[in-house]
Amino acid sequence: MGRLFGTDGIRGIANETLTCELAMQVGRAAACALSSNRRRRPVVLVGSDPRISSDMLSNAIASGMCSVGADVTHLGVIPTPAVAHLISKYKADAGVMISASHNAAEYNGIKIFGGDGFKLPDDLEEQIETLVLDPAKSRMELAQPHDIGAIQHAHGSEKDYIAHLKSTVAFSLDGLKIAIDCANGAASRTAPKLFEELGAKCEFLSAEPDGLNINENCGSTHMESLISKVKEGGFDAGIAFDGDADRCLAVDEKGGVIDGDQIMAICAVDMKRRGKLPHDTVIGTILTNLGFVRFCKENGLNFIATKVGDRFVLEEMLLGEFGFGGEQSGHVIFRDFATTGDGQLTAIQLLSLLRREGRPLSELARVMTRYPQVSRNIPVTQAGKLAFYTDAAIKKAVDDGKAALGEDGRMVVRVSGTEPLVRVMAEGKDISEIDALADSIAALIGDRLGNL
Repeated sequence: MGRLFGTDGIRGIANETLTCELAMQVGRAAACALSSNRRRRPVVLVGSDPRISSDMLSNAIASGMCSVGADVTHLGVIPTPAVAHLISKYKADAGVMISASHNAAEYNGIKIFGGDGFKLPDDLEEQIETLVLDPAKSRMELAQPHDIGAIQHAHGSEKDYIAHLKSTVAFSLDGLKIAIDCANGAASRTAPKLFEELGAKCEFLSAEPDGLNINENCGSTHMESLISKVKEGGFDAGIAFDGDADRCLAVDEKGGVIDGDQIMAICAVDMKRRGKLPHDTVIGTILTNLGFVRFCKENGLNFIATKVGDRFVLEEMLLGEFGFGGEQSGHVIFRDFATTGDGQLTAIQLLSLLRREGRPLSELARVMTRYPQVSRNIPVTQAGKLAFYTDAAIKKAVDDGKAALGEDGRMVVRVSGTEPLVRVMAEGKDISEIDALADSIAALIGDRLGNL
């Protein structure tokens, strides 16, 4: 994790740690780094989610890019995976998404994609960080007046993205009744039209963003309203997106939550049966549920775990030429169709499978037995994050917890790559045991790191 970039781009509180001045400098640095080996001026797509600070930051980053001679095409409010997809379609050199994903409205972030639609490799992120944070080492030269970049606005980007999504499923979703929570985020602009054109009968929740209500008691991190709606309204399924619509969770017809691991299990069995799962392998992370690992063994599938973060999942997929992977949080990557996690793509793949099978979603989800899993998030400062790695008492407590759980459980304690938190996850057969262990470790971390 670098000085600016975390596991999912740059993240911070808008107008405090993530200012328009910083965004402008990042825009300049990104344009310089991405154009260093090009003969022509680069073209960069810029999209955003609908939080109130996104216009400020997207205009700042576009201004920075233009100041060093890059041209910018504004896509407006659009999901993160749409930016990644449209880079190649529009023959752009890079793409930038202004979003803080599942975080509250006061946060925002900057995600950068290269010309291939993938998130930037570490060396390019480091180059951008050096240009921004160590200007004495690498000077950014402003363009001459006649070489300043231009800004234009794309028309039809939503339509182009929706057409791509529709092309990934073979038939309509006629006959399905679906409740869809758009998290008052970017999916509010695309999901109603997508699902209407695919023929599903839908009711939309939290699809009226006002700049301040993104992810507020809604979306994939707050699924209570969606669960109630599905149970009370006789829906076949519910779908929940996050603020930038790069992740998706589901609710079955009985109100049971279907997380990313379960979605991958349902889809992996189907893909293997149809010969669409390269090397019969699925990529997950160290937080992937133990039940999924057992599911893979029982169904003749190979499982590879990476560090937490969809970028690491994708890196492993590319390294081994694998086609399918994701995270429990709902970042699921269908490599045949996308270069990043895509919530709406995941949703229509799952619902298309549901339509083909003609069986309830709760029945499809029984392919995997989920182990009980609990999480604790402990607020810490940046100093606390750094101290975590060398604290002997915390290390001993974690090691003791892992030993107590044995082969029938796991404990993962890590620093968050996107928020000022240390995260504790405990998993095992006995919910009371893992609850007690997670509480004990969390209390220790709070005592030792909370006041640094």
